[in-house]
Amino acid sequence: MIDYTYTVWIPLIPLFMFLILGLLGMKMKGSLAGIIGSSGLFITTVLSYITAYLYFFKTGEVDGTYQTITAFNTEWLNFTDTLRIHMGVMLDPISVMMLVVVSTVSLMIHIYSLGYMKGEKGFQRFYAFLSFFTFSMLGLVIATNIFQMYIGFELVGISSYILIGFYYEKPPAVAASKKAFIVTRFADLGFLIGILIISFYTKTFDFDKLISSDGSIFSGMNTASFMGVSAITWALLLIFMGCAGKSAMFPFHIWLPDAMEGPTPVSALIHAATMVVAGVYLVARMFIVFHFQVPGALIVVAYIGAFTSLIAAIVACTQFDIKRILAYSTLSQIGYMILALGVSGYGGEEGVGYMASMFHLFTHAMFKALLFLIAGSVIHAVHTNDLREMGNLRKYMPVTFITFVVALLAISGIPPFSGFWSKDEILAAALEHNKLIFYSSVFVAGLTAFYMSRLFFSVFFGKKPHYEHKPQESPLTMTIPLMFLAAVSIFAGFIPFSRFVTTDGKAFETTLNYMIAVPSVLIALIGIGIAYFLYFKESNVPDKISSSLGIFYKTALNKFYFDEMWLFVTKKIIFNLISNPIAWFDRHIVDGAMNGVAWVIEKSSYKIKGLQSGQLQQYAFVFISGSVILVLCFIYWLN
Repeated sequence: MIDYTYTVWIPLIPLFMFLILGLLGMKMKGSLAGIIGSSGLFITTVLSYITAYLYFFKTGEVDGTYQTITAFNTEWLNFTDTLRIHMGVMLDPISVMMLVVVSTVSLMIHIYSLGYMKGEKGFQRFYAFLSFFTFSMLGLVIATNIFQMYIGFELVGISSYILIGFYYEKPPAVAASKKAFIVTRFADLGFLIGILIISFYTKTFDFDKLISSDGSIFSGMNTASFMGVSAITWALLLIFMGCAGKSAMFPFHIWLPDAMEGPTPVSALIHAATMVVAGVYLVARMFIVFHFQVPGALIVVAYIGAFTSLIAAIVACTQFDIKRILAYSTLSQIGYMILALGVSGYGGEEGVGYMASMFHLFTHAMFKALLFLIAGSVIHAVHTNDLREMGNLRKYMPVTFITFVVALLAISGIPPFSGFWSKDEILAAALEHNKLIFYSSVFVAGLTAFYMSRLFFSVFFGKKPHYEHKPQESPLTMTIPLMFLAAVSIFAGFIPFSRFVTTDGKAFETTLNYMIAVPSVLIALIGIGIAYFLYFKESNVPDKISSSLGIFYKTALNKFYFDEMWLFVTKKIIFNLISNPIAWFDRHIVDGAMNGVAWVIEKSSYKIKGLQSGQLQQYAFVFISGSVILVLCFIYWLN
C-alpha cells in the first residue's frame, strides 16, 4: 500500500512560498520572486500529478470502485467527545482531479505572470498573494471535513479580496475588491449556519460520515423542522447559498464582472481554477446528501444554474470590455456545471450529470484560463480593454491568434475540441431529467458560440484601428502557457472521464448521442456564422440591430439592472429599515442605558466622596455615632 502522507506538502509548499515572498520579497531584485514562486508551484504540480497517477492507476481502485483515502488527519479542535474538527488530506476522484486542475492552471499563471507583471510595482507582493491563493484552494479541495472546507472558502475569499484590489491606488479596484468580499461573506454566512445546523444534529463535521450512502446520521434532521421545512432541507439550502456566493450564481453573481479590475492573471486564476469552481466542488462533495436526503434541493440547484447560465450569456453578447465578456462567459459556464449537478441521478449512467459537471469543470478550467491569458496578451499589446478600439491583430500576434482559435472552438463545443465532449454530456443529462433546462442550455450553447466569435472577429479581424505603438506578440513567458493550455484544450476531451469520476466510484461507459450532438454543433455553427457576418468586416449592421432591439438591448447592456436592484435592497431596505433602527436602538437604548448607569455612579460617587476625607475627627464622629445608634437599636430590640 502506498503511503500518501507526502500529499500534505501539496498545499504547504505554496504556503511556504507565501511566507518567504511575503517576508523577504522586497529584498529580491528583478524577477527572482516570480522564479521562486513558480518553482514552488512546479514542485506542487509534480506532486499533484504523481498523486493522480498513483491514485487512478495504482491503488485508488479496489474491486472496481475508487476508494476514499485519508492520507493525513490530525485533530485541531475538540469541542466534545463526539464533535471534533480535524485538519487533513482526503483523496477521492474529485479531490485528486481538482489537485491536477488547480496546480496546472496556477503554474501556467505563475509562469505567464513573469512576463505580464514584469516591472510592476508590487511584483513580489503579487507572487506572494498568488501563492497564498493557490494554498487556499488546495486546502479547500483536500478537506477531510466540512469545517476545513469552510476555512478554505474564507481563505479563498480573502485572497480574492487582496488580489482584485492589487492596484489599490485605483478606486474602481478597491471598490471591486470590497464588493467581492462583502457579497461572498454574506453568502458564506449561510454556509456557516448550514454547517452548524448539520453538526448540531449529526455531531460531526467529517465527510466520511456525512456522505455515507446509508444516510442514517441524518434521521434526526428529517424529523426536526422549522416553518414547516425539515432541518436537513434548511441546512442544505444554506450550504448551497455559500456555493452560490463563491460560484457567483444568481442572485450573488454581481461581484464577478467587477473582479476584472484586478490583474489579468488574477482574473484567470479566479475564473478558471479557484474561487468560482469552489462552489461547484462543494455541491459535488455534498451531492450524496443532496440526492438522498433532499432531492427537492437539487431542483433548486438546477434551476438557479440554468437561469444564471442564460442571463449571463445574454449579457455577454452586449459587453465591450473583453475581460467582462469572459467574466459573463464564466458565469454562464459555471451555471452549466451547477445545473448538471442539479439534474443528475446516482449510480452508473444515472449519474451522468455529476460526471459531466466535473468533466466540464476540468475542460473549462483549461480553455477559460487560456482565454483570460489571451485577453491579457492582447491588452499587453494594445493597452486597452475596449473591444471597439481593437481589430486586425492576427498579423501582429500569430501565436495569440492561433491559440484563440483553439479556445473559441473548445468553448463553442465544436468537435473534437474538449468543450464539445463535456458540454454534450451535460445536455444529455438535462434532456433525460428536465426538458425546459435542456432547451435553455441548447440556446445558451448558441449564444456562447456567438459572443465568443464576436470577441474573436472584433479583435483579430474587423476594422483596422490606428495603434499608437505597433502591437507585438507577447514574450515566451506568456506564449508558452498559451500553447500548453491550447494543447490541453484540444486533447482533454478524449479523457474517458466516466471511468474515473462518478457518483458511486464505479466506472461506466458513455456513448455519443448524435441526436443531441448534431443539433448542438449546428446551433454553435449558426452562432459563429452570425458573428462572422456581423463582425468579420467593419460595418454598421451591429449598431442597427442593437437599436432595433430597443429596451431589451439596453436592459442587457446594463446587466438587467441587478446592481441597481442590490443597491436598492441594501440602501433603501436593509440600511434604512433594518440597520438604521438597530443603530438608533444601540445608540439610545444600549449606549443610553450604559451612559445612564455611568452618570448615576459618577453623581453618587461625587456625593459620597466626602466620606473619604482623611480627617480623623470626622472618622471618630462617624464611628461613635454609629456605635450609639447600634446600642440604641439593641436596647430597643431587648424591650
